[in-house]
Amino acid sequence: MGFFDGMMGNASEINTAEAQREFARILAGNEKIDKAYKLIRDLFIFTNKRLILVDKQGLTGKKVEYHSIPYKSITHFSIETAGSFDLDAELKIWISGNALPLQKQFNKNLNIYELQTVLAEYVLAN
Repeated sequence: MGFFDGMMGNASEINTAEAQREFARILAGNEKIDKAYKLIRDLFIFTNKRLILVDKQGLTGKKVEYHSIPYKSITHFSIETAGSFDLDAELKIWISGNALPLQKQFNKNLNIYELQTVLAEYVLAN
C-alpha cells in the first residue's frame, strides 16, 4: 500500500498467513483468517467466525483496541464500486443496535466484489 493511499483513507489487502501469525493470540483455537486489510496502521480482519477491527492508538501504536463483531450481528451491508473519476470503492456494514454503518474505503486495485463475496458467505451462513 502506498503512503498516498493510506493518507487518503484507502485500505489494501495483506497476507493472511502473516496476519494469522501476528494475531494468533486473539483468535479462537479453530478460528482462521480468510482476508485481512490494512488502513494506515489499523486493520480489519475477516475470520471464519467474526469480523475483527484492529485500532492502533497513540503515536507509537502500542496501545491497541480489538473490536470483535460476530457475523450474526451484521444486519446488512453494501458495496460501491470505483468509477471513472471516483477511484475509491467503499464497503458499508450495518451492525444491529447501530443506526450508522461502519464505512471503509478501498483503492481501486482491490477487488471489491471478492470482499463482498467473503462477507456474504459468512453473514448469510448465520
